Amino acid sequence: MRQHTELDTLVIGGGVVGMAVAYGLARAGERVRLLDEGDDAFRAARGNFGLVWVQGKGLGHPAYARWNMAAARQWPAFARELAERTGIDVELSQIGGLIMCLSDAELAKRAGNLEAVRQQIGGHYPYEVLNLTQLRALSPFVGPEVSGAVFCPLDGHVSPLRLLRALFQGFANLGGELLPGVHVDAIEHRNGEFRVRTGATEHVAGKLVLAAGLGNRALAPLVGLEAPVQPLRGQILVTERVQPFLRHPSLHVRQTGEGVVQLGDSKEDVGLDDGTTLAQLARIADRAIRCFPLLKSVNVVRTWGALRVMSPDGFPIYQASTSCPGAFVVTCHSGVTLASQHAGPLADWIRGGPEPADITGFKAERFHV
Repeated sequence: MRQHTELDTLVIGGGVVGMAVAYGLARAGERVRLLDEGDDAFRAARGNFGLVWVQGKGLGHPAYARWNMAAARQWPAFARELAERTGIDVELSQIGGLIMCLSDAELAKRAGNLEAVRQQIGGHYPYEVLNLTQLRALSPFVGPEVSGAVFCPLDGHVSPLRLLRALFQGFANLGGELLPGVHVDAIEHRNGEFRVRTGATEHVAGKLVLAAGLGNRALAPLVGLEAPVQPLRGQILVTERVQPFLRHPSLHVRQTGEGVVQLGDSKEDVGLDDGTTLAQLARIADRAIRCFPLLKSVNVVRTWGALRVMSPDGFPIYQASTSCPGAFVVTCHSGVTLASQHAGPLADWIRGGPEPADITGFKAERFHV
């Protein structure tokens, strides 16, 4: 069996989460190898909407609200760093985001949830409730069926494909090693080292990061960890390029830097089925047209489905193994928003630094209470 040695850390999983962690570790000077199964895996990154999003996150869990707010505030510097290191513009636009509501009751519920988060964190949590007149000052093409919106100045979006490309390129420029198209067959921990077998090759490292999305369910128990994640399907429609009409992204509609419009926001418990259904696509399109009537005459050019990685309560799992010191599990469903934190404070923790205060409650033991 061939053996690859002289590594500080092995990262398993080459989606946005794994790539951000690997990039952060390589940036800090570690010798890092990333093992990625490839496009045969159920990639959450495939269906990413590209949002850098704060509003609405953390209801009932103020630490998660703070974690996302810190990530959003780090994003401008993170985007500049990636551009300087790789020459790739991830197309960050962070001028605020909107959640549009089609009834007064929906708007009141959204506003109530955000006020609850503000009260729970006991600090600054910026948002503004806009009536239709105020909303049209920001987004003139909103339709008459919209009652209003909630605006958060911290929200924005990026190109998820450009982000992945920048992370891959930055990782390589820092000396990181990517091995695509490999499947992890076994993991052993002995004599203070992790031995990961992929086919006829054994990879040896002092630390191991499991960032394999849904694959973490099977991998985590091999190193004394737990990742009880489940898939939740989301479907997306993409239109032809149209003239710019939407500067502020929303949960349901966003216009990319190339001019295409993405429509989404379905949450379906259908197991490992990442297909599309006419009923869900029609529902998504109907809501988008009610928000922006001009979309009625725009052609859809492609659709797809992808599987979110969801824990039982919807919050991340960040945990270090006690039985196999040096092993970590990292999983969440907000990989784009949290990329700046995963490459920064989380990577520093994996390297031996202090655990960020806002993630101490994200251990898998909470599911046994």
